[in-house]
Amino acid sequence: MDFSKADNKVARKLFEVALQRELKKEMQAFSEILDQWKTQQPEDNKADYYKIFTAVTDFDKHIARRYDGLRNSWLFDTVIAMLLDKTITESDLEGFSEEAKSGILMVLKFRQQD
Repeated sequence: MDFSKADNKVARKLFEVALQRELKKEMQAFSEILDQWKTQQPEDNKADYYKIFTAVTDFDKHIARRYDGLRNSWLFDTVIAMLLDKTITESDLEGFSEEAKSGILMVLKFRQQD
């Protein structure tokens, strides 16, 4: 399903909200890794550095795949993916047209059954 121009605008605004949520969640995860390192104070810091490095690298790849260079034809599927991984909720769909919301919820229900 493709969104209308108005729904495309809503989706793009929603992506900014979702990105901020994901950034906050991951920054907290990074902080937990550092807090664990601070309490343990190991003699060899390589393993802990690698944890931070891989966490940041993996997250960077995730946000690049999800948010960079999105074409209008990908917006619908991206909204579905964000709902499936709970980055957004059904209440975040309020700005969409009724047609778009019903299409999103229909596909979401189908994918959740798999």
